[in-house]
Amino acid sequence: MDEVRIIEVKQSVFASNELRANKLRNDLKKKGTFLLNVMSSPGSGKTTTLTRIVNELKKDYKIAVMEADIDSDVDAKTIAKNTNVEAIQLHTGGMCHLDADMTRQGIESLTDDDYDLVILENVGNLVCPAEFDTGSSKNMCILSVPEGDDKPLKYPLMFEVSNFVLINKIDVLAYFDFDIDKCKENIKYRNGMADIFEVCGKDGRGIDEVCDYLRNEIEKWKEN
Repeated sequence: MDEVRIIEVKQSVFASNELRANKLRNDLKKKGTFLLNVMSSPGSGKTTTLTRIVNELKKDYKIAVMEADIDSDVDAKTIAKNTNVEAIQLHTGGMCHLDADMTRQGIESLTDDDYDLVILENVGNLVCPAEFDTGSSKNMCILSVPEGDDKPLKYPLMFEVSNFVLINKIDVLAYFDFDIDKCKENIKYRNGMADIFEVCGKDGRGIDEVCDYLRNEIEKWKEN
């Protein structure tokens, strides 16, 4: 046989996921649930930062957190212990990201279906999670100072799909060769619409501004 069939698997997978993501987004909209997808490298301070955000926003919203990892339940236990909101662990079976169907499975596993805000802490890396739409209302990326100010140039898609970026661990700026203005410039080069916040998940600096931003985004989303 001289001719063979060529199947564009990657394109098919992405197209199928996009359809499922849009359906999930519409379903969540009908229920009034805002889904925040949080992405970053391992060790960027996601869980610590999210703990502070959740403890502030739970005054205004009913919140649940889904922690995605290849294995372990460390992050879910940490969130549950330190925030007293529902937190579940999603094991990806070796996959380095969550897609829309996995996200739906997680949401359907929550004990209630009337959450105002569900936060998904995606698997820690700057590549795969950016490629798959989870059905989120907004995407948040956390970039920590020790990672370097050049990451938006090296991992463009992550910053292109993120609605806002937290530059975390600003308490250690003096100890790293990190140019925060250059980092912001690099983020804007990839995504001119991205909002940027300087924060420290450890001591809470900048978290109030992030929470005010999220409240505003949630309320705008409810109105539309």
